[in-house]
Amino acid sequence: MPKYYTPKEANDTLLIIRPLVEEMMQIAEKIRAHQPELWDMVQKAAGNGGSATISKLLPDFDRLHELLHQVQGMGIEVKDLTIGLIDFVALRDGREVYLCWQSGEASIKYWHEIEAGFAGRQLIDWV
Repeated sequence: MPKYYTPKEANDTLLIIRPLVEEMMQIAEKIRAHQPELWDMVQKAAGNGGSATISKLLPDFDRLHELLHQVQGMGIEVKDLTIGLIDFVALRDGREVYLCWQSGEASIKYWHEIEAGFAGRQLIDWV
């Protein structure tokens, strides 16, 4: 059974989540910066025993994996690390919806239907 957040609980949890999302975004950006060369390196490394660049990025992949599991373990879904988008599962009128937060927003002010996604965000009008 998922954890259901109220808007207040989700906003209170931002104190913990915000720095984790910021760190994940930084790591993801670092990895993306090497993306064009990564696949070529992986192919070459498989044949010759390794790559210094890949070896340097492995701790970043490990840390990103650790952070993702920490956030997901709190019942929070990471949607997009480019913009720092996360969703908290909530109940509204007896059905599951998402409370939606994006990095840079001061608090969680929006919700959307599960199927609607970010484009369907609406102002939270319940407590």
